Amino acid sequence: MPDLVNKVGDVLRVSTEYLAARNVYQPRQACELLLSRLLNCKRLEILVRFETRLSGKQLDAMRRGVKRLAAGEPVQYIAGEVEFMGHVFKVDRRALIPRPETELLVEAVLECPGIWQEADPLVADVGTGCGCIAVSIALARPAARCIAFDVAVEALELAAENAHALGALDRIRFARGELSDTADPDSLDAVVANLPYIPSPVLDKLPVHIRNFEPRTALDGGPDGLSVISGAVPDAWFALKPGGLLCLEIGDDQGGRVGTLLGDGEFEEVRVHKDLAGKDRIVTGIKKRS
Repeated sequence: MPDLVNKVGDVLRVSTEYLAARNVYQPRQACELLLSRLLNCKRLEILVRFETRLSGKQLDAMRRGVKRLAAGEPVQYIAGEVEFMGHVFKVDRRALIPRPETELLVEAVLECPGIWQEADPLVADVGTGCGCIAVSIALARPAARCIAFDVAVEALELAAENAHALGALDRIRFARGELSDTADPDSLDAVVANLPYIPSPVLDKLPVHIRNFEPRTALDGGPDGLSVISGAVPDAWFALKPGGLLCLEIGDDQGGRVGTLLGDGEFEEVRVHKDLAGKDRIVTGIKKRS
């Protein structure tokens, strides 16, 4: 950016053009997010602040951010935060960046009436990452107790930081490992999981801001994308109470296969839920009661 450019509107225009020429993903949105972070305002407020002049320090910070964007780094990691279910979560390279589609996973759990009839329902979040699912459920349902599982200790540390910052730490237990390592049989009211589901051969074809920056272990679902999910289904059946809910996020071509996995694994009322784009995104099932 030229030194003479310091008005918000001009900075946004020049930065967007610079990044678009380098094929950066959603360049205007990324620049708006960086500017909103610098100005401590909501992204939409940028539109009414075009005449605001940035200070020298703000311009230097914006230049650094644009440089990182041009190198492919996700804007969420640069800003250090992302909004999810109305809450702001800290994010960095220790865990996957929460996507809007994953909010549907949380909503499916919150809208399942059978869970919330219990006095103190116990919910497991498997592959918790930054903790956005477990923390969002704990905040929305104060009676809930949650266990957040992850195989990566660094992800659990990030999740605990978010739980502490958002006031949910006292109702979430963090456990390193798989569901089968800790959960007792017939002990859980719900298991919710956003597990790796991208086929291994596809990983190197993903956009650079995903494949070069987000944790590969949080993305790699094995040769067909279902290696991790297929192992999680029997583990969930073992840990759930009869009538307990299993809720999984999936790839948009996996609804039929994952639905069959649940049906063959002694789950009933199996349902594939679509996202806002009309694509398969969530599969839910109830552990058979008898």
